[in-house]
Amino acid sequence: MKLHELSPVVAKKDRKRIGRGNASGQGKTAGKGSNGQKSRSGPYVPFGFEGGQMPLIKRVPKRGFSNYPFKEAYNIVNLVDLEDRFEIGATVNAETLVEAGLIKNTRGLVKILGNGEITKKLTVVAHKVSESAKAKIEALGGTVELVEVKTFADVAGNAKK
Repeated sequence: MKLHELSPVVAKKDRKRIGRGNASGQGKTAGKGSNGQKSRSGPYVPFGFEGGQMPLIKRVPKRGFSNYPFKEAYNIVNLVDLEDRFEIGATVNAETLVEAGLIKNTRGLVKILGNGEITKKLTVVAHKVSESAKAKIEALGGTVELVEVKTFADVAGNAKK
C-alpha cells in the first residue's frame, strides 16, 4: 500500500457551491429565502428585535421584586435519620452527615428537625436546629452547637469600619 492509495474512512462530502446560477439547484437566493437583512452575509438580528419598533419587553411595565438570588436553602435532616446512622456520643456536623449519606456536600446550610425519636446522646453542630429537636437532644444529655452564618450585612458592616 502506498501513500496515494490511502482513502479516508468516511468519504469527503462535496461542499455546496451556492449562488452559481439556477441550474446548480442553489441559485438565485442561494437557499436564504428572499431579500432582507437575514439574506445578507453575516446576518445578525438581536433577540427580541422588532424591526425598529419598540420591543415588547421594553413596552411591558416592570413591577415587583424577586429575592431569589438571596434565598438560603437548607439541607433538612430529621432526628430519625441521626438515630439510624450515628453511634452513641458521635459528633454530627456537615462532614459526618456527608459521610453518612444524609446530605450531598458540605457547601449548603444544615437544619436539624425534630421528626421522630432519638435514644442516643449526640453532639450536634448545625446552622439551625428546631426547638423540638433541641429539646429531644438535650433531654438525653447531648449538646447542640449553632454555626454562625455570615450574611451580606455582616460583611458589609465590617468593611465600613
